[in-house]
Amino acid sequence: MERKVIESSELLINPDGSIFHLHLHPEQLADKIIMVGDPGRVPTVAEFFDTKDFDVQSREFRTIGGTVRGKRVMCISHGIGPDNMDIVVNELDALANIDLQTRTVKENHRTLTMVRIGTSGSLQPDIPVGTAVIAEKSIGFDGVLNYYAGCKDVNDAEFEDAFRKDTDWDDRWARPYIVASDGELVKKIGGEDMVKGITISAVGFYGPQGRELRLPLARRGLNESIERFEFKGRRITNYEMESAPLQGLSLLLGHKAMTVCSIIANRFNHNATPNYKTAMTDLIATVIERMF
Repeated sequence: MERKVIESSELLINPDGSIFHLHLHPEQLADKIIMVGDPGRVPTVAEFFDTKDFDVQSREFRTIGGTVRGKRVMCISHGIGPDNMDIVVNELDALANIDLQTRTVKENHRTLTMVRIGTSGSLQPDIPVGTAVIAEKSIGFDGVLNYYAGCKDVNDAEFEDAFRKDTDWDDRWARPYIVASDGELVKKIGGEDMVKGITISAVGFYGPQGRELRLPLARRGLNESIERFEFKGRRITNYEMESAPLQGLSLLLGHKAMTVCSIIANRFNHNATPNYKTAMTDLIATVIERMF
């Protein structure tokens, strides 16, 4: 069978042979990948590496590669938002499964393991600031996955229908999709000290998450509807902006992915802490310990 050739307009490669946005070369790719939003947090993660082999910066995407207990690992920043996650996951997959010189899909699939460590806002009164929440399932308000064939094969359609009906979802917004994280990863990294929840990936930080500054919201009370919603005894636990596209694209591409977030604000109780760096550092240390 003739292998698919990717046109230059569809897969952009830099003159030095690196992938377009991330500026990484295929030989730099590790099978175990830790993701963070903030480029400034990448060195914090890398402090837990036994060795550091390279440090690449391109736009908001910074990558440090190294080893932990003799196994290769890398930490990459994806910036803020689901659109960035679309770039990062597709380009990491291209590094793994497309020959950049011939632009052909490789015969043997390479599976990546990706764990995102982020910050989040709780939607439940009993999930306080400082809690670590794993996105066992994620609800994408962004619509990214709906642009890909096969999305219906990985979505939880029954859950989606119940959610849209219960919240009286506005047809002007993107259709929400619901995807699961990798069960093996959840079991390996999650523990009694982590809440396993249902995380919303919003398409923005202010209006799309129900925050009202100078612009009034098109729909007040959505967060209250979300907080009350249950599906088969499961509640929606928290807001962030990247877990759904990460987990959905990984399912479609044959990779393993999950997100764990440190709660830095409780939207129900109206409290927050900007001093979350210690909690994040502790969460990073826990994730790396359990990954290896």
